[in-house]
Amino acid sequence: MGPVTSTLPATFKAVQIDRFGGIDSMHYREVPLAHPAAGQVLVRVAAAGVGPWDAWIRSGNSVLPQPLPLTLGSDIAGTVVLTGEGVSGFDSGDPVFGVTNARFTDAYAEYAIADASMVARKPSTLSFEEAASVPVIGVTAWQMLFEQAHVKKDDRVLVLGGAGNVGAFAVQLAHRAGAFVLASASRRDAGFVMSLGADQVIDVREQSFDEYRHSIDVVVDLFGGDTLDRSFETVKPGGKVVSAVAEPNAERAAASKISAKFMLVGVTTSTLLALSELLETGALRTRVGEILPLSQAHVAHEMLEGRKHAPGKIVLIP
Repeated sequence: MGPVTSTLPATFKAVQIDRFGGIDSMHYREVPLAHPAAGQVLVRVAAAGVGPWDAWIRSGNSVLPQPLPLTLGSDIAGTVVLTGEGVSGFDSGDPVFGVTNARFTDAYAEYAIADASMVARKPSTLSFEEAASVPVIGVTAWQMLFEQAHVKKDDRVLVLGGAGNVGAFAVQLAHRAGAFVLASASRRDAGFVMSLGADQVIDVREQSFDEYRHSIDVVVDLFGGDTLDRSFETVKPGGKVVSAVAEPNAERAAASKISAKFMLVGVTTSTLLALSELLETGALRTRVGEILPLSQAHVAHEMLEGRKHAPGKIVLIP
């Protein structure tokens, strides 16, 4: 373990829940500081990202077991202060970004313990707030495209939700891979999505998929529901549908002779480094929306539930 410094506090501020429920279940409180175990690092958090999965965990709808009490949040950017046994490649003072753990908890805090295998050196050209906006959404887009759908040059890719946080990364990454990118977005967001590299934009609330019937190699779904169901008609036999939000209809997929699967993201150092290389040079960009103090995490969750806010990733700063 790295040296214990006298500057580390005995306690720190965090946003926790003792029960699953609404926004009123969130508490901003003092919690005791723990030291990292083997394979972990202790990070002084400079910024923590906020995503819909945080609200799913808070409300008790996580697909993973979540022992209570727990600290919400998973996306972090900050500075390593201690390293656990067996950790190599990180030293005290290193700026890092990534996620805390496989349960997507413990990030809304002044300090967070993270699995060393789920963080990487922060891109030097990004602020801590920008870096905290990347991990879950960036890795989700990467894994959907390249590890699940195996997108390659000249593939035709339909991104359902191209203006959203994951969708914006998916559009950029598919474009960089040489794919033809069709993205769904509202008319208001069409210009933004085209600036990311989309070749065409479709508003699925106003337009049908008729002209794209059996013309798409890969659907990246960030909508679910009826839009996901209707998108099946766009896919060529042998094509693929990957969803990050819903389990696709297996019987319908089989009838259409396509592959359709749900994907739960698994953040790794190697994927973060691949994204970091693109972010460093500006070949990939992220969009930060609202930046709020950690003590106002409840406001961030109100935004997740519909309170008006700027487009982009919501970020908390301790």
